[in-house]
Amino acid sequence: MFNIVLIVIWFVACTAQDLYQRQISNLLTLGAVSLALVYLLCTGHTLLGASAAEGGWALLIILILTLPGYALNKFGAGDVKLLCALALATDRLMVLGTLIGAGLWVAIAWLVASKILPLLNQQLKHPDNKPNGATSKKLPFAPFLLAGFILTLMLYI
Repeated sequence: MFNIVLIVIWFVACTAQDLYQRQISNLLTLGAVSLALVYLLCTGHTLLGASAAEGGWALLIILILTLPGYALNKFGAGDVKLLCALALATDRLMVLGTLIGAGLWVAIAWLVASKILPLLNQQLKHPDNKPNGATSKKLPFAPFLLAGFILTLMLYI
């Protein structure tokens, strides 16, 4: 149970940083990958108790599903590293459920936004945090991944 809480806290921190800065720090993502990999190698199982082979398959699935999106500039590097850390900490069902849940939340958000935003008839301004305008224009994906993870976690337990 403690490991699940630890993963959720880490995921919330990544999501908050993605929302506010439009990127996820390497300290959060690569640190989690390192921690999950060391735990996996020392204990022989993932943080959720799946076998090491299960964690390896989950990582392979994530790499197959996200690297083409990263190459086409549809996924950010932080999202790929976040999902790699999640794969090493969980199992195949959890990462697939997280991706499927994130896709469902993206579809729901897109449908709701397309219906509600035209009705509001107001201009939404992005706060200019950086004077040179170097802030990414992409929407953060980590909140949708967190929502998919929580949904999967509710079904998983």
